[in-house]
Parts: sequence; C-alpha cells; structure tokens
Amino acid sequence: MELLAKVLQKLAKQGLLVSQHGAEGGYVLAREASTITAFDVIRAIEGPIFITSCVTVRGECEQAAHCTVRQPLSRINEVLAQALSSVRMSDFGGGQDPLVQVEVLG
Repeated sequence: MELLAKVLQKLAKQGLLVSQHGAEGGYVLAREASTITAFDVIRAIEGPIFITSCVTVRGECEQAAHCTVRQPLSRINEVLAQALSSVRMSDFGGGQDPLVQVEVLG
C-alpha cells in the first residue's frame, strides 16, 4: 500500500492527479484522460527516460569521437518517447474518457 501511495503522490506532484480529502476522498485525474500520455505517467513516476546515460546531455565520454552506438541509441530513445507519447490514458478506457477515482485506504 505504501508503494501505491508514493506513486499516487508523484502523479499528483506532477499535476496528473488531484488529491481529494475527506470521507469521499481519493485521487482523480487532474485533466481529461485524452490529454495525459503514457510518456507523462512514466516520466512522472520514473523520471527522465533514456536507454543509456550517453543519450542524455551529461556531456561526452572519452569514446565519443569513435562511438558507433550513441546515435542509434539516441534514435531509439526518440522513437520510444514518440511511441509512449502517442498512447493516451483514454485509450485504456475503451476510447471513452472515464472519470477515474482511486481511494487510498490507510
């Protein structure tokens, strides 16, 4: 239950969920499910998505001048981000935009 609470808190902190207090409290989507992507959710929970650290802007390593995998990995990273961005949370509701409410019992 602690893990679920932490995940919900992360989603709320990133503006994907809104916490509602009280007897009928819980979490609801902060906006329409059709405007929230799988990429948004994964990034909110896990942080930035990258295949390997050399794909980030951390700087070049010693092998950068001779590296043959950095560009292909970068392209894979871009394709992955595009694919995750194309999946909307409303896709999981059979094409409808359902009201989602999660009650956390403590």
